[in-house]
Amino acid sequence: MTQRLNYEKASPGGIEALGRVYGYIMQSGLDAVLVDLVYLRASQINGCAYCIDMHTRDLIKKGVAIDKIVLVPVWQEAGALFSDREKAALAWAESVTRVAQSGVPDDDFQAARAVFSEKELADLTIAIGLMNAYNRLAISFRATPEAAR
Repeated sequence: MTQRLNYEKASPGGIEALGRVYGYIMQSGLDAVLVDLVYLRASQINGCAYCIDMHTRDLIKKGVAIDKIVLVPVWQEAGALFSDREKAALAWAESVTRVAQSGVPDDDFQAARAVFSEKELADLTIAIGLMNAYNRLAISFRATPEAAR
């Protein structure tokens, strides 16, 4: 796959702005592994090879077991491998990422709100939106995953 456009070079200010949002999320108080699991799941739904590769590597670096990482797409079937907070975050990530199909139903909101504070849920939703933006950049401009270089 050949990269169509170097979006970081083309729009350094835009990428810097996204980076500030990323920085906010990293200091928001949300668990870093939970955020990376959500980033990975959104990237899987969107089919972003670059981001799937990156967030898989990030989770491995953070010590997350390979067994858990490979079961992210089917987290509902993974029993106790995922915590209640992780399950709620992954469900919310799926609903928000699929907003055009899901409309983010009230039941999904209530389930997430039962587990996360208002601030946590807002921050989690910002993180999901950010990853969806990064996915669209990487997919549109054909960013090459590290594994494929």
